[in-house]
Amino acid sequence: MGLAVGRASAPANCDGRNTRHSGDCYSFFRLRGFLALDTPNFKLSDYFINRELSALEFNRRVLHQAKDASIPLLERLKFLCIVSTNLDEFFEIRVSGLRQRQELSLPPQGPDQLTTGQVLSEISQRTHALVDEQYRLLNEELIPSLENEGIRFVRRTRWRPAHRDWLRDYFHREIEPVLSPTSLDPARPFPKILNKSLNFIVGLKGMHAFGRPVQRAIVQAPRLLPRLIRLDPSLPDTGPNDFVFLSSVIHAFVDELFTGMEIQGCHQFRVTRNSDLYVETEEVDDLMRAVEGGLISARYGEAVRLEIAHDCPAEHMDYLLEMFGLERDGLYLVDGPVNLNRLMAVYQLTGREDLRDAPFTPGQQKAVTTAENLFAAIAERDILLHHPFESFSPVIDFVDRAAQDPDVLALKMTLYRTGPDSPIVDALVSAAQAGKEVTVSIELRARFDEAANIKLANRLQEAGAHIVYGVVAFKTHCKLALVVRREGGRLRRYVHLGTGNYHTGTARIYTDYSLLSADEALGEDVHHVFLQLTSLMQTPPLRLLYQAPFNLHQRILEHIDQEIQNVAAGGAGHIIAKLNALVEPEVIRALYRASCAGVMVDLIVRGICCLRPGIPGVSDNIRVRSIVGRFLEHSRVYYFHANGDENIFCSSADWMDRNFFRRVEVCFPVLSENLKARVISDLDLCLSDNCQAWDLRADGGYRMVRRQTGEERRSVQGRLLRQLSESSPL
Repeated sequence: MGLAVGRASAPANCDGRNTRHSGDCYSFFRLRGFLALDTPNFKLSDYFINRELSALEFNRRVLHQAKDASIPLLERLKFLCIVSTNLDEFFEIRVSGLRQRQELSLPPQGPDQLTTGQVLSEISQRTHALVDEQYRLLNEELIPSLENEGIRFVRRTRWRPAHRDWLRDYFHREIEPVLSPTSLDPARPFPKILNKSLNFIVGLKGMHAFGRPVQRAIVQAPRLLPRLIRLDPSLPDTGPNDFVFLSSVIHAFVDELFTGMEIQGCHQFRVTRNSDLYVETEEVDDLMRAVEGGLISARYGEAVRLEIAHDCPAEHMDYLLEMFGLERDGLYLVDGPVNLNRLMAVYQLTGREDLRDAPFTPGQQKAVTTAENLFAAIAERDILLHHPFESFSPVIDFVDRAAQDPDVLALKMTLYRTGPDSPIVDALVSAAQAGKEVTVSIELRARFDEAANIKLANRLQEAGAHIVYGVVAFKTHCKLALVVRREGGRLRRYVHLGTGNYHTGTARIYTDYSLLSADEALGEDVHHVFLQLTSLMQTPPLRLLYQAPFNLHQRILEHIDQEIQNVAAGGAGHIIAKLNALVEPEVIRALYRASCAGVMVDLIVRGICCLRPGIPGVSDNIRVRSIVGRFLEHSRVYYFHANGDENIFCSSADWMDRNFFRRVEVCFPVLSENLKARVISDLDLCLSDNCQAWDLRADGGYRMVRRQTGEERRSVQGRLLRQLSESSPL
């Protein structure tokens, strides 16, 4: 079983003999000289894992899901696509930032003290290996398995004459009219290539219409074109799920774009650019216009990666590298479509439910479903929801009923990501049109959702809502909603606080907590946060909430220190943190101090973790695990034993520099003893998982947790599905 939460083990000696680490860790650190240290220096660079390399390790764990034959086939394909999407963002943001630092000859940035050149070199080695494994998996395992299920990618070499005729007609009807092939000559320089777009470099021989020789041309495929084309099933030897890649069709008929020329090869390529939106917020007078301008320039940022068909001639590769200003380490040869994420269309188009995860109905708590009045139910007791196992609909209803209720005077929310066609946004619009006081803080700089949020802000403003765009130099990332309702001659506040976005789509696939409460102190705190966001003025000290960038970091350090003091006084100490990422150096050092003091530390970190567990004499008492499964583990939960008082906090904040110091975040306590017990039980399930859990080793690698012979199968996500979906008893 996993380590039982709230029943902290006796303090362990910090002499390197704790049984929680393996002999492998001893070997690793003996080689590096750690065992000779009497008094740990927690600032040593070797105590920290590089952030970027840790991010790549997470993608290895995701790729493992695509390899797992026990997972339904289309879900495996989905995980393969997710890795590609993750790598896109990694290059667009992280690698591009490192390249800029290298160009400026800036010193090492992280506490690991690796130079920028060292990190980029290691990234290149690891990502090339990762991409090679992606395409091996696609070609050798997934495509054959899909074909066995009647889902085929029909390559040009297998086209029947009827296929070719049908596709030629499709090419002339649907593709050729929107293409603008560009021959390259002195009058036509290399065209601008849009970030992550599908393109082709075409080798040519001959003279163009105006009498000059042409050697190369570029064909850009507009994004409106589908990357997968379903063949007409009425064609001979054609099944209902037979597909052809757009790249294959363009390749097959590219000669019809260059009449009179001899085609000497056609090869797909894709470039990834720096897409980190930078706005000098201190010097702009209109943030929305500045963001809009930044979005345009980000589409054509500096190139950081070139993906190209593996059989492309070297001369074309060298030419493209020169055009994009890239070295060879930025070149990725792929045996298949250059954008694997486009294969998600197969997941959506085939309709093969038998090849997907079994559907489920999110549970509904009786406290919500049986209540005639949602506000009365919240007033009776706090309601804690665990998505996606429990429905997100009470959160939608909270906003929707507030919009319709004549006793509701004001409705305030923070919005970071909402998704298209959001019922919550619809409710806010209705509330504003009904004359209620609607205030919405919209973060325009939510990465990759900037354009959607600008559109959202305009819609709400037109409806009459009061819109603010966050705080200069700080992203507003907290998830808050406040309803002010007149009851019995007085005003009462109702709040929603969450760990995830107000996004109905992600609420089905991300694990998050939602708290609905009428607690007066919580309501007053949330009220003060909204006053701060709108007026930018100082507010009274918050009673229950911790808030970044003001005191969240300090409060976390204080809680860690208190666990240390409790152990020093002869008590037990136990810290559990469930996070997406653990990066901030001071918190990591504080956890090392706690480990040395005998505090048991359990970290459930889905993605990046810069802390090294299992260092003899430093982190013997720290265990780090990552859970990668059907749902994206997204909730942030902080647990402190507190000599048996057991403090539980939920938050939108990871333990990262940006969350502590460059974002507006809140951390809220779980006050009800019953709800505390629920969260503790969930944490214990995470710590006991033996199906989807990975343990971090001291060398920065991960080892999958394996069930012992005869051991009970324990999946945290599977158990919560069984316990909470369909109907919740609480």
